[in-house]
Amino acid sequence: MPGKSTATASVPSQSRAPLDLETKNLSPLDVMLRAMREKAASGNWDAAASLAKDVAPYVHPKLASLRPSEIDSESIKTLDLSHATEEQLAALEQLFGSFVQGSEDSATLSDDFDERGESGEDA
Repeated sequence: MPGKSTATASVPSQSRAPLDLETKNLSPLDVMLRAMREKAASGNWDAAASLAKDVAPYVHPKLASLRPSEIDSESIKTLDLSHATEEQLAALEQLFGSFVQGSEDSATLSDDFDERGESGEDA
């Protein structure tokens, strides 16, 4: 066609700088964490806090809250420990005591049953 230019824009064969080995495998999360740490190290706490706020959901996801009606009843088991021996209760307490330490009820598992294996609670 007459009057029409056939010139095209030249595109450089290497439009991007090659990545070095240190940055080639960085994820966006890695970049955000590195930037946050650099800002904190330089004393720019406002910028570091802003980045921390952005990255927090990826590092510390919130646990989903479940209502009792949403919990699969097959995943929760109830054990009858009324016939467990003192040794068995002591073993359970050693295994699971860390889950209840610091709770309001400081009684041990073995304290909940008398020597006949019956609960001390009134019906």
